[in-house]
Amino acid sequence: MQIATEYHKILKQFRKKAKLTQEEIADKLNMTQSTISKIESGRHIIDIRTFFDWIRATGCDAQAALMTFGPDVIINAFNLLQTVPAAFINIGGVLLKWI
Repeated sequence: MQIATEYHKILKQFRKKAKLTQEEIADKLNMTQSTISKIESGRHIIDIRTFFDWIRATGCDAQAALMTFGPDVIINAFNLLQTVPAAFINIGGVLLKWI
């Protein structure tokens, strides 16, 4: 499964928000800086696993979950989490915690 090409702009925003250089995220993802540049410019399409690896590397889990699944799914997940004192829920590889 591949992620739509418009995600490249969002991935770049996530990297910048995490204050990572292309070289730093490349190291975290076991890629070259050149590959990161191609991904961020839309010249290289990534698969869903790489997308979620990028999300984890940049710490943008909540933003990615909202973008990927939409507000209704996230709201329902948080409502579910409120029914127990402490719980974890995994939505598409993004682990959410509610305390």
